[in-house]
Amino acid sequence: MRYFYLFACIAFCNVVKAQSPEDSVKAAVNQLFTAMKNADSSLLVSSFADSALLQTIVTTKEGKVEVKNESIIEFASFINKTPKGDADERIVFDILKIDGALATVWAPYKFYYKGKFNHCGVDSFQMLRVNGKWKIQYLIDTRRKQGCE
Repeated sequence: MRYFYLFACIAFCNVVKAQSPEDSVKAAVNQLFTAMKNADSSLLVSSFADSALLQTIVTTKEGKVEVKNESIIEFASFINKTPKGDADERIVFDILKIDGALATVWAPYKFYYKGKFNHCGVDSFQMLRVNGKWKIQYLIDTRRKQGCE
């Protein structure tokens, strides 16, 4: 009986640990990258809140910085047409802050396409807890080919 209580305590601690707010936010962010890698447009769309915004900061050939708006549906359609395993974005959770139903994630990344390095940058997420689930409300990223060490 003593072993049962010990096992129950360990299991309870692991469940509590696995359900921390930080882990829940990370899981929601990672869902997006799992969807990309698996070419799963439905999972990708479900990662975002209904009114979510998706933007990318680009530098033109002339050196001008611009913000490019992207449609989540168009992005999902592109991912759906990409062969499974070809879109592989690898992130590092650098900063994660939570206040109630709002979370901020700053995540440097490297993007690989068909197994080869393509570009790197930073993903900046604004997360929103909707009906107990974290969703991406706003995602903006930078993209560059150099300085990715």
